[in-house]
Amino acid sequence: MLAIPHNGNLSNGRMFSVETFDGKPYTKELATLRARFEPIIETTQIKGDSESHPSLSPNDEFAGYEVWDKANLNGTELKKPGMFQYEYSREALKTGLLMERKLGVNPFKFGMIGSTDAHTGMAAVEEDNFFGKHSGVEPGPHRWEHVVIESPDPKYTVKGWQQAAAGYAGVWATENTREAIFDAMKRKETYATTGPRMVVRFFGGWDFTADDAQSRLPAGVGYAKGVPMGGDLRKAPGGKSPTFLVAALKDSYSGNLDRIQIIKGWLDVDGKTHEKVYDVVWSGDRKVGADGKVAAVGNTVDVAKATWKNTIGSPELSTVWTDPNFDPQQPAFYYARVIEIPTPRWTAYEALRFGIKMPPEVPMTTQERAYTSPIWYTPAK
Repeated sequence: MLAIPHNGNLSNGRMFSVETFDGKPYTKELATLRARFEPIIETTQIKGDSESHPSLSPNDEFAGYEVWDKANLNGTELKKPGMFQYEYSREALKTGLLMERKLGVNPFKFGMIGSTDAHTGMAAVEEDNFFGKHSGVEPGPHRWEHVVIESPDPKYTVKGWQQAAAGYAGVWATENTREAIFDAMKRKETYATTGPRMVVRFFGGWDFTADDAQSRLPAGVGYAKGVPMGGDLRKAPGGKSPTFLVAALKDSYSGNLDRIQIIKGWLDVDGKTHEKVYDVVWSGDRKVGADGKVAAVGNTVDVAKATWKNTIGSPELSTVWTDPNFDPQQPAFYYARVIEIPTPRWTAYEALRFGIKMPPEVPMTTQERAYTSPIWYTPAK
């Protein structure tokens, strides 16, 4: 058996806490149980996205996606300082490195998936075909203002427009059977998307070259030279840094791809965790700026018509990237994040469909994305 926890953004610091619910510190036994029975977690769904938060990743311009960060699930307990670090996936992956140093086991060594959290029995969660969480919130002229979570304090009440049309679980199984899919989830060879059916590959090794990114079957060279998403790199060869092969193909019915990023988290000798977001390949002829970032891709969305043009972005992106700051003594994880160009959000389709005008606080565009499971590097003991 395995358990797949809901995304942690409404847990008010409980999802990835380093203590039990009754305040006792994690033990090695408990960490081992959690690592065994929770190999993957849901990092995005209808009740917001839990990859990271702007307060945790202030240098990440994409960290504020579909944020639900005011209160717990029923709106009765507001957020307090210190809760976010135990709610979001990226921070939990960093905490896991620290826990492994203390306990010898990483309780948060998980892969990532997305899911709908829908109770309709339908897989209709894309922006132009979003049927909502349950039959009471199917498309309609007042769905955007429907009360989803009624908080005792009205300013923390969640309205329908705040729901995200998300998400899907990508699973790289050896065949389309229950057994093979279950095995793939156990080995964490999975990725999350916020709705589009993007195809994403991510491999880590020591010998990938630029030519490997030109393969029409990246998995062939990926498995031959390295480990897939969810895997482990060990025993760094002397003088070598890890190399990563990453490739993504757009959903035929969704937006082109803006960029692929690799997020690295690591633990230094003093027990402090760090993170860095690298733009590794992107569409067009944009250059890396003085701040180390690639400029925004642009925006072709016509909100009034709920449409866009794929005149920017790329249908596919692939590259091989080498960690320029690798330290073989530091445990680390790496995962890929694929970002689409802006496209209409479900609220734009709803406004057009029912001829309604929504207030300024309602977002009408989105930048869909995918998150792969990490690849971990552990120094040889």
